[in-house]
Amino acid sequence: MKLTVLIDNNTLIDRYFLGEPGVSYLIEADDKKILFDTGYSDAFIRNAQKTNINLLDVDHIVLSHAHLDHTWGLDPLIKLYTEAQIENLEHSEPDLIAHPLIFNSRTYPGIPEIGTLLSADKVSRIFRLRLSSEPLWLTENVVFLGEIPRIFDFEQDLPESKIIIDGKESDDELLDDTALAIKTKNGLVIVTGCSHSGICNIIEYAKEVCNEENIVDIIGGFHLLNPPETKIKGTVDYFQNLKATEVHACHCTDLESKIALSAVCNLKEVGCGLQLGYK
Repeated sequence: MKLTVLIDNNTLIDRYFLGEPGVSYLIEADDKKILFDTGYSDAFIRNAQKTNINLLDVDHIVLSHAHLDHTWGLDPLIKLYTEAQIENLEHSEPDLIAHPLIFNSRTYPGIPEIGTLLSADKVSRIFRLRLSSEPLWLTENVVFLGEIPRIFDFEQDLPESKIIIDGKESDDELLDDTALAIKTKNGLVIVTGCSHSGICNIIEYAKEVCNEENIVDIIGGFHLLNPPETKIKGTVDYFQNLKATEVHACHCTDLESKIALSAVCNLKEVGCGLQLGYK
């Protein structure tokens, strides 16, 4: 299994990739190519081209949640596939996997839209939609976790944005926030977007769904941006007991939170172009 970081907030020294506040990873497992999130712009496509990665043969597109830094790259991806059709280039017909709330409009104070820009109808003309709140196995070893049970009180954040459901606006609990879990010989690799549902909640659910206690790696955003003391303490305590082999906290994880985590786990650097391999 191989994971390539196509988009992250950071770039690595002497690696000349584009960075932006967003997430996009390419996962290659069980002879399948899975694009996890699309970042904010076409930067993930341009970085893939620099790495000689062909995004026209992707099998699955997975969206971790609706926010703009994870889904607004869908537009250039659709352009890429549409141009391939126009030019009669060989291309796959990937499905798009996400929570059923992925296309609902989201607002933030002073910002009229922070969610997915495209409608389900339009996206379904290009990609086959597979929307599920339940776990969905994409391959023998890769599972889309669906809606994450929220069991840890210290990870409960107050809603900051609104969601439109059936024309009515309500607090956005970000129920669409999810992750991937990948079974390897040595344990689980967990891939997250922002972990609005709680990174510890995600890990616990991944262990339950996969019936596996060993954690090889967790890569992605942990949603630790100036977290309250109870949240960072609870998270650090959890990771101290978790004993993951490696941890690649990035994106929406601030420096102080990384420093706190580094005291209890094997924290690694992340940046665009990084490639990770697992057996």
